[in-house]
Parts: sequence; C-alpha cells; structure tokens
Amino acid sequence: MSTGKDICVVGGGVIGLCTAYYAMKQGHRVTIIERGGPEHDSCSLGNAGMIVPSHFIPLAAPGMVALGAKMMLRPRSPFYVRPRLDLDLIRWGALFAKSATASHVASSAPILRDLHLASRQRYQELARDLGDDFGFTKNGLLMLCKTENALHEEAHTAEMACKLGMEAKVLTPLETAKVDPEITMNVAGSVYFPQDGHLTPQIFIERLTRALEAGGVSFQWNTEVTGWAVAPGRIVSAQTSGGAIIADEYVLAGGAWSPQTVRALGIRLPMQAGKGYSVTLPEPPQTPRVCSILMEARVAVTPMLSGLRIGGTMEVTGLDLSISQPRVDGILESVPRYFPKFAASDFQSLPVWSGLRPCSPDGMPYVGRFARYRNLVAATGHAMMGISLGPATGEILADILSENALKIDISALSPDRFH
Repeated sequence: MSTGKDICVVGGGVIGLCTAYYAMKQGHRVTIIERGGPEHDSCSLGNAGMIVPSHFIPLAAPGMVALGAKMMLRPRSPFYVRPRLDLDLIRWGALFAKSATASHVASSAPILRDLHLASRQRYQELARDLGDDFGFTKNGLLMLCKTENALHEEAHTAEMACKLGMEAKVLTPLETAKVDPEITMNVAGSVYFPQDGHLTPQIFIERLTRALEAGGVSFQWNTEVTGWAVAPGRIVSAQTSGGAIIADEYVLAGGAWSPQTVRALGIRLPMQAGKGYSVTLPEPPQTPRVCSILMEARVAVTPMLSGLRIGGTMEVTGLDLSISQPRVDGILESVPRYFPKFAASDFQSLPVWSGLRPCSPDGMPYVGRFARYRNLVAATGHAMMGISLGPATGEILADILSENALKIDISALSPDRFH
C-alpha cells in the first residue's frame, strides 16, 4: 500500500468531491481544481438526487437509437440531438449505436448494480460521518406508468432486477397509492424498487465540501487547466490559470468538460454533454414521500428538504447551458397528468436550472488509469448517475491511488476502451 501522495483532482462536482474525500481518508494530500467558484452550479446540484440501484441498464440499450430518433421530431420531447457537423459527435453516435445491444446490457448490468449498491451503503455511513442531515431517505422509487404498454415494459425491467438479486414489485394503481398515500396519482400501475432512495444534492455537496476543508483539502476555485507538462509516460504538472500544480497523481473528474481538459495530452475521450433541466417547487400542493419517475414523460420527481424537484430531458447540444423553454414546458406539463392535484400554474415564475451531464457512448462511466500516462486516472462520464455513483466511484479511485486491491472489477470502465 502506498500512502501520503499529493493528489490533484480536476473537477469539483460530486465525483471529484467524493474522490477527494476517500483519498483524504486514506491519508493523501489533495488539491481540487474547480473552474467555477465556491458556489459553482455543477451538474450535481440541480439533479434529481436519486440513489438508484434500479438503474442497472446503461443508456446504450436495444431500441434506444430508434426511440431517440422518434423523440427528436417533437419539440417538447425528453430527448434531442442538435444536428451539427462535428466529428466528435459523429464518432460518439456511431459508438453508441454499436454499443446498444442486449449483450452489452447483460454484461453491464451487474457492474452498475454493484456500484449503485456500494454507493447506497456509503451514503448511510456519510449521513453519520458528515454530522449533518442532507435528506438521505431510503423510501424506494416508483416508476409510474400511465399506459399498460409502459407498465409491461417496466415489468420486464423488474424481472431483470429480480434475476440480479434486487427487489422489485409490479403494483396496481391501488397498491401504488398504498406505497405513497401522501400524493394523489392517476396511473395504470407502477414498478416499485424498495432499495432505491434520494437526498438533497446541494446540501450534500455543502456538507461534503465543509468536511474536505476541515480535513485540509485545498480548493483552487475559478481555476481552469490550460495545459500540461509531461515526461515520458507521466504528467509532471497541470498548468492552470492560477499557476502550475505539481502532484504525484492526477484525477480527471471534470464532467462534461473532461474531453477538452485532456485533449492537449493527445487523449480523445468519447463524450457528449447531455443537458438536463429542473425546477424546484418550494411549496407544492402535495409532497410525496417516495421519489418517482414519470415513465412516458421521462421526468423525475423528488421530494427534497428544499421542496419538490421536477427534472428531465436529455439534450445533446454541446457545452451549451442555454434553456429551451418548449422542453421545460414539456417537463412541467407532464406532472398534472400523473399527479392531478398539480396544475401548470404551480410552476409559474420558478427559476429553471440547467446542467450538463457527461455521457459516454456506451452509457458506462470512465473509471481507471489511462495507459498513456501512468499517473492520470479517470473519474468521469457518469451521465445522470453522478449522485448515485459518486461515493462508490470515490472509494474506487482512492483505492487505485493507494494501490489497494479493488473490491469491484472495473475493467469494463477503462478510459481506453474505445481506442
């Protein structure tokens, strides 16, 4: 075991913070470089805050290419790719189509299951160790279906979950209401995943940042990597807008900005930014106790300490945080169809958050060492699952940095897998 290294983590989102936390716990000295300020609006802060072992199917799955093409024709649909002549996008699309197979799902599902379940366990420990409540709740997740067709499809996922050793229950409308009697629902049925849960992301990030600062982790805010100094097979220093940072190990946790961060190193990391939106209703007409996904609408609904969060869409439009109001309207208009006590007027004048999710072409994160530089490690590409996979990824990265044996086989997550 090697301890006491100088670690430079590029990126202060949930993945970077979790990596720093577990590296700190293993005795390393950590510096975090973050392109934003202390109040930076990372992709972690506005998301649905779900911890979801139920999400063991990667984004690249059979039928997704055809479904995506169909959705692109509707301006309020939950998926959109901005047509543009971009070689990186073309390559990403080709790799996505190649990965969207049943065999890829079968090989990926156990890995994602194990990572989500490991994170769930770590969150229980973090809720104790951080000393403050960040709304971690283990009430499960309801996949709410308006149509029998959607319920049938989700029942298939429930069957797969049971074969993987996870709990999943297909429920009638009456049984669904008994799971969450706090909210009125109009659905054909649901699938309930009891092992899932949720938290309030912004409070978790605040608590974790405070713990890191108390533990001696250094934050370089408003700082971007502008280049690298290298020697054969290793990085010597990160050149930043605030000067050079010399470390023993470098962790790439820059989210959607990761590919451009390592481009100067000659690394082409296939990734696209998937933009999502959310609004938080501080005083909803009803507050569920269980988080849910409105299946046909692809909308997430999460009760948080800050209110009820509604989020969705996947827009592949580059590093662009501008807001498409028709797609936001599509998210909000779906809510009363499932929850009839809500009305479109409930969401008037609410601020809209947008964030960029780092999406790999096979729907699996990049975790592990790069072959080209022995002291550069990837921790990025988690798409919508940054919160759910953060602690597990951070613990794995800390073990890699400490040269410990890993508890989970991450060979399928190699950042070099598309080379």
